[in-house]
Amino acid sequence: MGRIGRNEQCLCGSGKKFKHCCLLKQQAGKVLRSQEQAFKVSLIHEIELMQQAAAERRQKIKELGVFILFSTVAGDAWLLEITDSDGVQLAQAGVALDVPIDQSPETIEINWTHIFAVRNREFEITAYLDRSVQVLAEYPTQEIFAAIKRIKKKFSPEQLNKIHVRTEEKQEAILPPT
Repeated sequence: MGRIGRNEQCLCGSGKKFKHCCLLKQQAGKVLRSQEQAFKVSLIHEIELMQQAAAERRQKIKELGVFILFSTVAGDAWLLEITDSDGVQLAQAGVALDVPIDQSPETIEINWTHIFAVRNREFEITAYLDRSVQVLAEYPTQEIFAAIKRIKKKFSPEQLNKIHVRTEEKQEAILPPT
């Protein structure tokens, strides 16, 4: 995971800039969590907030590192990871879904279920399981596309390549049969 900038939102979830939050605590020797640990807590917290927004049928979008979380007025919510265009649904029709996240002290492992794309102002998903494709109407595609562009400007290609860990299972799902 790359270092957080002083003026970026703190990973602890406080909503403050890093320089006004954990940087001060870190400099005073009071930070109990590493940045990675704080990020894990923050990601789980943001997932819960997005599921709540979906239950309330509110459209919301949030950027967190290389992740984009969003909810729709239809009650759907998704977690997207932009380095490999992975996605997993967090809520459907206002009902929170179990999110397949496995945490260890070093990593956050997410069992991605879909590949996403924004094409012709439409949000398209392809399931890893059966390669079925769906176009999901009335999703905030313009906001998602803009968030992807902002994130790609924020991180260098080298940083983006270091973030995503490849597994054999995923590689087989991505590669077409020969």
